[in-house]
Amino acid sequence: MNFAKPALLALGLAATIAAPAAAQWVPEKPIRIIVGFAPGGGTDQTARLIASAAQEQFPVPLVVENRPGASGTLAAEMVAAAEPDGYTLLVAGGSESTSVPNHMETQYSLDDFRGVVRVNREHMVMVTKKGSGLDSVDAVVEAAKEKPGELAYGSSGPAGILHSAFIVFTQEAGIDMTHVPYQGGSPALAALLGGHIDMTIVTPAQAKAQMEAGTINAVATTSDRSEEIPDVPSLTDLGYDVNLENMKGLVAPADTPDEVVKYLQDKFAQAMESEAFTTVADRSNIAPGYLSGADFEDAMRSMSDSVANALENGGGDDSAEAAQ
Repeated sequence: MNFAKPALLALGLAATIAAPAAAQWVPEKPIRIIVGFAPGGGTDQTARLIASAAQEQFPVPLVVENRPGASGTLAAEMVAAAEPDGYTLLVAGGSESTSVPNHMETQYSLDDFRGVVRVNREHMVMVTKKGSGLDSVDAVVEAAKEKPGELAYGSSGPAGILHSAFIVFTQEAGIDMTHVPYQGGSPALAALLGGHIDMTIVTPAQAKAQMEAGTINAVATTSDRSEEIPDVPSLTDLGYDVNLENMKGLVAPADTPDEVVKYLQDKFAQAMESEAFTTVADRSNIAPGYLSGADFEDAMRSMSDSVANALENGGGDDSAEAAQ
């Protein structure tokens, strides 16, 4: 009888039983969450919200670091080039991810990142000044076609997501408007109220407050309808294929291993289900918008492609000199 084969099988089985299962990745040093903007802004608030809510889920500190500059691209370049080991994450999803790289050359692209989790979504609302006669999207389009280039809209800066939303809209509507960049959304809103520009984009909370004060017309949102101002139609409702919003979430360098991304995604997702997260988000006017890492990547890609297509097909405008 041949006892060799059974013996080998027994040895193989014993080795299989003895072999330890692959260990789950667990962080062993602080995880840095890089913010490409100054403290106090929306991106910074999102970072500190998710870091605070998730801290108890992690055995190591979650450290928020602000690296402002160049519309968030300096921080994005830094994280794209970081070691893909799970210890350096970027708050992404806004201008630095879906808009700026389509307007100018950057040292990174969306392909250099992996989505971890989307944390929140902020609707963008197109508004005009009350009494201007531009009380609807139809009125804006009609006026722009009658006087090409004479209507002006303000944004929070060139190449940002607000600028891109107007570019996609004007391309869809077949109109020409002049872009006036400001050093933030608040100065652009002040310019609108002062009669210096005809349109700008604000948050739903800003729109609601100004509508109640009787100072603006909220003519449309640039993605779907906002629960905060449900009576304001979306551009899609009105027949314009525009779906852009200011998302915020966490991404890692592209080569970060699957098991690392899964660990991070699971922990941050658990944090978003906590009472602490919900309470602080509500108090801070942050609208939670969980998406898995893969779905977050898809959402960013869709928005980026929309901006790229508008620019490639002649979208854009005559930009006035940057306003202060």
